[in-house]
This record gives sequence, C-alpha cells and structure tokens, in this order.
Amino acid sequence: MKVKIEIDTRTLVRFWLVVIGFGLAALAIYASISALLILGAALFFAIALSPSVNYFAKFLPGKSRVLSTAISYIVVISVLGGIFFLAVPPIVEQFAKFTQSVPELINSASKQYSGLHSFIDQYQLQTQADKIGKAMSDGATNYVSGIGTNLINSIGSAFSIFTAGILILVLTFLMLVEGPTWLDRLWGVYNNSARMKHHKKLMTKMYGVVTGYVVGQLSISAIAGLVAGVAVFVMALVFGIPTNLAIPAATIIFVLSLIPLFGETIGNLIVSIVLVLNNPTAAAIFLIFFILYQQVEANYISPKIQSKRNNLSALAILTAVTIGVYFMGIIGAIISIPVAGCIGILAEDYFARAKKNREKSERPLNKIIDEIQNP
Repeated sequence: MKVKIEIDTRTLVRFWLVVIGFGLAALAIYASISALLILGAALFFAIALSPSVNYFAKFLPGKSRVLSTAISYIVVISVLGGIFFLAVPPIVEQFAKFTQSVPELINSASKQYSGLHSFIDQYQLQTQADKIGKAMSDGATNYVSGIGTNLINSIGSAFSIFTAGILILVLTFLMLVEGPTWLDRLWGVYNNSARMKHHKKLMTKMYGVVTGYVVGQLSISAIAGLVAGVAVFVMALVFGIPTNLAIPAATIIFVLSLIPLFGETIGNLIVSIVLVLNNPTAAAIFLIFFILYQQVEANYISPKIQSKRNNLSALAILTAVTIGVYFMGIIGAIISIPVAGCIGILAEDYFARAKKNREKSERPLNKIIDEIQNP
C-alpha cells in the first residue's frame, strides 16, 4: 500500500526558511562567542559586586550608584594592589636566588655528564648517543627559529587578554550603575502580574546563588590563605627561612583557591616548590600539613560555609568547571559553578512547570476511572 503525501509550496518554503534561520542564528552565535563570553563575565562580576554597591549606596547622598560603584572599585583595586606590592618582591627575590643557584646546578650536571661519558665509552654506545644529541640539537634549532613567531603570538594574546579585561571592567561598571533602571524597564513590560512575580522569584534565587557562592568562596579562600601564611611564618621561625615568604604563600593559596577542585592543590605545590629553594624539610612539612588541612576544609569548613549555596552533584560541578576552563580559562573555572547553579534553578523550574501542566492536562474521565479501579 502506497501513501502519497502532498506538501504545498508555502509550507515547504516556511520549513526551509526556519532551517536557514536556525543555521544563521547558530553561525551568528559562533562568530560572536568571544563577545558573549565577555558580556557573561561582566554580568557575573556585576552580580558579585552588587551587594557592596548596594551597601555603600545606603550611606551616600541621593543613594548614588555611580559613586557607590566607584567606591567598590577603589576598595577592590586597593586590596588587590596592596596584596600585589606585598607579595611580588619576595617572589622576585626567590627567583633571583634560583638564578644564582643555576651555575651550581650546571656544575653538578657536568660532573654527572662526565660519568655518563665514561659509561658510553665502556659499552660502545657512542652511535646512539650521537643520534640523540643530533635530535636534541635539531629540536633546539627549530625552537630558536620559532622564537620570533612565538613572541609575536604571545604579545598578541597578552594584548587581547588586556583588552578583554578592560572591556569587562567597563561593562561591569555600567551594569552596576544602570542595572536597577533596566530591571524596572523589564518588569514594566509584563502584562501578567503572576508571571512577573514568578520570574522575579527565579531571578532572586539566581542572584542569591551567585552572591552566596562568591561570598562563601572568598571566605574559604581567605581562611586557606591565612592558614598557609601562618604555617609558613611559623616554619620561618623554626627553620630559619625568610619570614617575608609568608605573605606570598598566603596570596598564592588565596588566589588559586578561588579555582574550584584543583586550584588549591596547585597553590600548595607552588608554595612547596618555593620553600624547597630555602629548606627542603620545611617544604615537605608544609606539603603534608596543607594536604591534611585540605581534608579538614573539604569535610568541615567548606560544607559549613557553602551549605545550601547550591545543590549540584560532584559530576555537575566537574562538568561545569571543565567547560568553564575550556572556554574562558581561569575566569571560566571561577564562574562555572554559580552559572551551573543558575542553570540548575531554571531546569528545576521548567520540570516543575512541565509536571504541573501534565497533571492539568489529564482527562477528567480517566481520573474517574482510576478512582473507581483504585478506591
């Protein structure tokens, strides 16, 4: 039996127009992905800074959001600048110390090379050694020849990052200043008051997720940085290492702890490497101590501070962080969890409304039959 399906020209044209429209929309989104990521990062930072802006606005004449936003920016930049000037000099000092120890490392390597040369002669491995040396020489030549290109690419990447950072700062400032006005305009568009209240409730929940996560993560990172700084200071008194390493250690742990899952571990390794240049025993003790502290933080400190901030599973968090790192690097890793929390709120609301609509769509006759069969 053959079935003949007839489609009129208008339906066919509409179908292809819809397909082409979706294709063009996807292409436009792909072409502007960098701009969308910058806007998303600016929105996240605007939400994160809004509590401080609202706080300062209460005490200013006319509750000026421009002035309160400027004050918030000045406070944040002052704190970051103070940390930078306190932490960078000791790091530079350690780097200089490392460069001074390079000749000694080279002499040690040369002595080891002499023993290796005798081993090669004894077992007649000179041919294989020459091949390895030629391969290493060719690789070094290729690397040196590409230094100019790599340098230009690095400068271009650094300029792009700097430009994106400036855009994010400016957009964040404007969002903080004009945010309430745009929200009032948005709510004024609604004709259905019930729907407006529902969307306001959703936005309030997402706002709470972002601000709560930021405050909680900053608190956890500050505690970790303080613990690291005190630990390094105590070891400086015991093992005679420079006491000014405490501030860089606290800064490194604080900054990297803002990266979920693996940031604090990376910070621990970096601080341990810095301590190795001064005292290997102190480095080993700090490494073990901070691994134990991470267990305490994961089981007691973090759940206490971040309780009820988000209800994401470990898989959801790891997935969100992976996607964030892939698209935006460190910034993406930092904002990935609250963004995933907001998506979770929207998904939960969607499924709740879908279930409610299904219950409403059930036929009354079926309900009566079910009640008769299952009294």
